[in-house]
Amino acid sequence: MASLGSSIRSAARATFSAYRSVPIRWRLAGGSAALTFVILAGFAAVVGVLTEHQVTSQFYAKVDNAASQLVTEMHPSYVGHKLECNYDLTRFAQADAAQIRVFAPSGRLACSQTTSRRGAPLNQPAFTLVTAGAHVEDGYQLDAKRMRLRHGTHGLVIYALQLSSLDDTLAKVRLFLLLGVFGGTLLALLAGLATAQRAIKPIVQLTDAAREIERTRDPSRHVPRPRADDEVAELARTLEGMLGALDAARSETEAALGRQREFVADASHELRTPLTSVLANLELLADELEGEPAESAKAALRSTRRMRRLVGDLLLLARADADRKRSSAPTDLAEVVVDAAAELGTVGDDHELTLDAGPAVVDGNRDDLHRLVLNLLENAVRHTPPGTHIRASTETVDGLVKLAVEDDGPGIPPELQRRVFDRFVRGGGDSAGGSRGTGLGLSIVRAVADSHGATVSLGPPEGGTGTRFVIAFPPVPDGEPLDRAGATAATDGREPGQTSTTTGSTIGRRRSRS
Repeated sequence: MASLGSSIRSAARATFSAYRSVPIRWRLAGGSAALTFVILAGFAAVVGVLTEHQVTSQFYAKVDNAASQLVTEMHPSYVGHKLECNYDLTRFAQADAAQIRVFAPSGRLACSQTTSRRGAPLNQPAFTLVTAGAHVEDGYQLDAKRMRLRHGTHGLVIYALQLSSLDDTLAKVRLFLLLGVFGGTLLALLAGLATAQRAIKPIVQLTDAAREIERTRDPSRHVPRPRADDEVAELARTLEGMLGALDAARSETEAALGRQREFVADASHELRTPLTSVLANLELLADELEGEPAESAKAALRSTRRMRRLVGDLLLLARADADRKRSSAPTDLAEVVVDAAAELGTVGDDHELTLDAGPAVVDGNRDDLHRLVLNLLENAVRHTPPGTHIRASTETVDGLVKLAVEDDGPGIPPELQRRVFDRFVRGGGDSAGGSRGTGLGLSIVRAVADSHGATVSLGPPEGGTGTRFVIAFPPVPDGEPLDRAGATAATDGREPGQTSTTTGSTIGRRRSRS
């Protein structure tokens, strides 16, 4: 019993779930059609019962009236002792395909007429002489009437119709009622679909407008308002008010963020001057002092340099957020790579750095490009163990200038790869000693790349493990002069395009000699 109840509940839940998955217009039309079917079925049942009763009564009355009329119109006579009908039974029976029998008082069949609906005579029916009154016999509804003859005797007139004619009529009535029920239900379904489609058309328009707002992320767009003042119109007004509030909130948020970006950019810019002055004074003190005061001055100098670096990073990101355009010019990316590698200094002493700097001219700001390359190299040095091989290369492939920085270290964990370019995201494994950094290095790489119309991709090196960053820049048309301001002699007399394999300390010494 418990299992039966559980099965019923499961079936009910499945049915309800299937019903909820049906589109609402079909649910409305189906409900309308079901209600119409119930109403028409009830109406058809009542009409069928009444019609069947009426048709049956008329059939029986027709048999009785025909028998009475036949008794009235017939005037049989005797020829000798034989009863003769003297009446055209064919004409009387032909119209309804009736069976007529006339019996003498002795029970002898005086005359008869048997016809079918097609005019062909039928076999002798099974009934012969019956008592007066209505009877059902052998598939016939018959009525026997007494007929007065001479000398007070009575004959018997039998008029009979096949019940199949009544059954045919009733079957046609039932068929018409059945067709009416199903036809009305189908029409109700179609009308319900059309009505539901028309009713939910404003909702479909609201859905399309909401989908377009989702695609464009523009809450200032208007939603269509139905002409009728109904629930759908109220929904449209509510959505319109909600979008207006969202647009106002977004405008306020964007204005606040804009003011914040402007403040960070201006504050970072203003901090650079006093920091430069403090840095110069600390460098002077570190050179002139001795002993413990000198060590304190050098510690302050290191902290100030780190602060200057952080301020520079914040200024660059603030300018990118504020969409401030910096001056750009055709720049050889190979020279920027060599210059940035030389700036690593002692940071990369324990790593082997290979430069494969082929000619690669891009349109950009040299300082920002220098920061991009330097951050990629420092990221590789900081997050790989000593002895790791780091390779930086530039080349022009298929019309794109590509900068690649790769290492054969442990690589970036998969859970960190999708967030590695976000701000203040720090990876583990700091092998360079010291601080793990601010978490702004790779976000600056992305910001500089975006400002130069470049794309950044991250993946493992070909045929090995580790990390590979590839920055693809659009090329610069030939004939434009290169910006060589700030370029160093770090190429050590080599032509661009040659490969150099050194350590960080070697690059630092080359830079100091230059």
